[in-house]
Amino acid sequence: MSSKPPQSSRPANLSGFVRAKDARLIDANGDFILLRGVGLGNWLLPEGYMWKFGPGAESPREIESLVSKLLGEESAKVFWNDFRDLFISEAEIEMIAESGFNHVRLPINSRAIMDEEGLPLEEGFILIDRIIAWCRKYNLWVLLDLHGAPGGQTGTNIDDSPNNRPELFMERRYWDQTLEIWRLLATRYAKETVVLGYDLLNEPLPNEWQYQYSDELKTLYRELTSVIRAVDIDHLIVYEGTHWSTNWEIFTEVWDENSLLQFHKYWSVPDTASIQKFLDVRDRIGLPIYMGEGGENNLEWIYTAFRLYENYDIGWNFWPWKKIDTKTSPLSVNAPTGWEEIRNFAHGGAIPSKERAKSIFDELLINFRFENCKWRGEVVNAMLAQNPTVIPAWGFGFKGFGESYSTKRSNPLEGMRSQDSVTIEYLRPGSREGFNFEQSDGREYTQAEELVVRLNQDEWLEYEVSSTTELDRLSIQTSEGDSTCLTLTASERGFRVTAQKSVGLLRIRST
Repeated sequence: MSSKPPQSSRPANLSGFVRAKDARLIDANGDFILLRGVGLGNWLLPEGYMWKFGPGAESPREIESLVSKLLGEESAKVFWNDFRDLFISEAEIEMIAESGFNHVRLPINSRAIMDEEGLPLEEGFILIDRIIAWCRKYNLWVLLDLHGAPGGQTGTNIDDSPNNRPELFMERRYWDQTLEIWRLLATRYAKETVVLGYDLLNEPLPNEWQYQYSDELKTLYRELTSVIRAVDIDHLIVYEGTHWSTNWEIFTEVWDENSLLQFHKYWSVPDTASIQKFLDVRDRIGLPIYMGEGGENNLEWIYTAFRLYENYDIGWNFWPWKKIDTKTSPLSVNAPTGWEEIRNFAHGGAIPSKERAKSIFDELLINFRFENCKWRGEVVNAMLAQNPTVIPAWGFGFKGFGESYSTKRSNPLEGMRSQDSVTIEYLRPGSREGFNFEQSDGREYTQAEELVVRLNQDEWLEYEVSSTTELDRLSIQTSEGDSTCLTLTASERGFRVTAQKSVGLLRIRST
């Protein structure tokens, strides 16, 4: 590990290629970098939950079928052409850059760039070229992510598998088409420094499939690496583990020296123990690691989880940038008038007339435009620790005793930051067993879920925030309702909260 601090701020250095070195990433100048980015989900691979759909309209194929039933084939085709043209705009790429990110992860459905017969579709590549051109203009890297491989790599709705099975590993034609897709992409972008790297397969082989086809996945990864290296010796290759990119048992050796290992993290305890297995692999085989998907949670979890990654020099990508009626993404799309009628039909209800459906979808296209979306800057602020709206008491730093906290005695809570000598307890002892971090709607914790940090006299906690955070705008919330026994002072990495007597700290809010 280098002692040189990561260059985590904007802009991206596009003068050369990003490379792996000493289990870290370096830019064209040889400076270590920390990736901070957002995922452009739903654009080239629509996902049902981002439209507020449920079972029956979750995968791209199912959503496309729904739209065709509502609008008719020709009008549906026009809708999708318009959708792809406007869902991600240049103004959004500029906003991503201005917000402080240095890259985007671009999920690609194979059907956007290759037809069912395995022939390339130039119109799909043109869309990718457009994103790359915008990112060049605003100094962002682009990570190309094969989110939906031919035949499907997961066997679930997220990859557009035609029969809800990971047929990529079952039928040779899909295997060959996947090899061809990466040959085409690597050939087209071999000299393109805006391209950060090649994310070979998103979340391959979850659930029972992780055991049945793990050997085949390793073989495919090796073959994809060979295909890419035959035409492109420079770009970073990114490998994901199985079971939603959380099982890293397949990573026992280095397939390519210039590569990156990716994990995803949702709805789980944000502490060192939860990522220790990924840190162990990094230490063992010497490759950099990356949290390539995480989010879909409330502000307290986002703040803490992303401080965790950065403490361990783990670059990250937030998922996703934009979706309908959300509190958990930077951009929220207003649902059009009558959207409940569309959702009801998706769930088996009555079908609206074509005229009615068309008016709803026409309004949806208008609402998808960047200038018509609701900006949720609080989500970005939580990620970047820049004037965060709320910080949970248990979101103190991860640098250990004397750096991130100081306690005289403690009673750590098993399963929640238990490696730290800090007393964490339930606000209402006995109200819960285990932890609930599944606030995918962005809601705050209920009293039954609430955790409190118990501090004794002269004990302190440090919270990491950016230099732009205004400390005089922060207020402290305690379980006793009295914050006068706590003092707040600036520190090297943010601020400290120190107790003058025994107190239960709940959170810090920005006023």
